[in-house]
Amino acid sequence: MSPPLADLSAPPAIRPSLAARLAARSGALTGSTAGLALGHAQANLAVLPAVYAADFLRFCQANPKPCPLLGVSEVGAWTIPSLGDDLDLRSDIPGYRIWRDGELVAEVDDASAFWRDDLVAFAIGCSYSFEEGLIAEDIPIRHIEEDVRVPMYRTSIDCTPAGVFSGRMVVSMRPLRPPHAIRAVQISSRYPAVHGAPVHLGLPHLIGIADLARPDYGDPVTVKDDEIPVFWACGVTPQSVIASARPSFAITHKPGTMLVTDRRNSDYAVI
Repeated sequence: MSPPLADLSAPPAIRPSLAARLAARSGALTGSTAGLALGHAQANLAVLPAVYAADFLRFCQANPKPCPLLGVSEVGAWTIPSLGDDLDLRSDIPGYRIWRDGELVAEVDDASAFWRDDLVAFAIGCSYSFEEGLIAEDIPIRHIEEDVRVPMYRTSIDCTPAGVFSGRMVVSMRPLRPPHAIRAVQISSRYPAVHGAPVHLGLPHLIGIADLARPDYGDPVTVKDDEIPVFWACGVTPQSVIASARPSFAITHKPGTMLVTDRRNSDYAVI
């Protein structure tokens, strides 16, 4: 007996990265992208008028830990082809922030109405990418377990200034037992394009963090008695810097909600 014919009316399977972008585009995906499309790199977004682009590019180059560049758009373009097919920077992130003169003026699900012909978009590596390696070795990721956004904090660590841009580093935090923390350092070190190794372990007050229960971005998570806080440089740093530099206009992602790209995390591994 011949096998049944394929159902040609069924939609073709799509890769999980595109599925995540389409879900954000349609409004079906509204929360954190942590743990989505495992294997695919995620990216932070910073969009600025072209007059600021050269300075911001130099800022990223001078601060590769918090601002590792994955791609830059052409002026006015709303896609970065190297990061994916069918990718729309205006709508494929679950949440956006709109800035004017360094002030946050709106949070929206779709930034299309705010896009301009003079804008340049910067995609910056995200620590959600190296979490794949932690998950593979059964290292618990608390914000995924608790279904919240990763906690992020402004620190006392100065970034290297470039042009009009300067400010303090933002870090993300994951509480880990010491053996897991050691392994996490080893694993994340393989991925310098997505923040690499942590910048600090334990003793949050040494980097200007007064209270772990009150993150500046994202949500607080449980820190158990046998765990230490482990801090990685974070791609939300440009938002802190934008607030300090006060450019006339900017669009960023809403912290915790990222652009899921077609690039593989393995593309950025050095080992």
